[in-house]
Amino acid sequence: MSLTPDRPSVPGSTGGTGVPLLRATGLRKAFGELEVLKGVDLQVRRGKVLVLIGPSGSGKTTVLRSLNALTPPDSGVIELDGDRVDFGADVAPRARAAERARLRDASGMVFQHYNLFPHKTVLENVIEGPVVVQRRPRDAAIADAEALLARVGLESKRDVYPFQLSGGQQQRVGIVRALALKPKLLLFDEPTSALDPEIVGDVLSIMSELAHEDWTMVVVTHELSFAREVADEVAFLDGGVVVERGAPADLFTAPREPRTREFLNRLLRPLD
Repeated sequence: MSLTPDRPSVPGSTGGTGVPLLRATGLRKAFGELEVLKGVDLQVRRGKVLVLIGPSGSGKTTVLRSLNALTPPDSGVIELDGDRVDFGADVAPRARAAERARLRDASGMVFQHYNLFPHKTVLENVIEGPVVVQRRPRDAAIADAEALLARVGLESKRDVYPFQLSGGQQQRVGIVRALALKPKLLLFDEPTSALDPEIVGDVLSIMSELAHEDWTMVVVTHELSFAREVADEVAFLDGGVVVERGAPADLFTAPREPRTREFLNRLLRPLD
């Protein structure tokens, strides 16, 4: 059963064009004296999966949050399905806010620590964005939410609160909440890092299904086996720059850069 049950096509899917849905150029971000991003360039074709890997502090999450302006970069350009935002340009505050809102509206974010509203039920969490932000009819949003919850095995949990769920169940709700927005781009920020090891596979399985349904995805993860199997491209970040990128088969077996080899040698050996 599809995770996108009521749509004739998936936003951001291939469409046979091979044209990048997302292109980011020259992203820079500093927090005080700490320069976290030092000119990051990325692109993702429609219906493809880009996985970002790298050590802690390399800038992966900041890149991800920049892509939908949750953490706006200090400079750089982001183009998403025809919308172009130049963060270095001198733009009036109201126009800049509208540009950032368009980026956020076109993407769905799945967070490391779920970020569910604790005072709302599962169903209320899922329909919040479609009803309040997108102004979709409540009945239609509920029908979509119920279908998605059933797909991930949580139809019986629609009226419970987040504290009544396990970590894996909360993360599945987080994925459903992102899907309910019917976004063009899905962003995952280390979605399994807060989960117990025995339930990591459940979440990765759902993400794999989304990849096979031609969702366009950018995923920050330490799950390198997932990256090997699902990614169309892997980018290795370190020190706020993209050190190397390539197809998983190439990057994981014959990395060109010494820093990439050093990183992978530490992490990949248990997988071989």
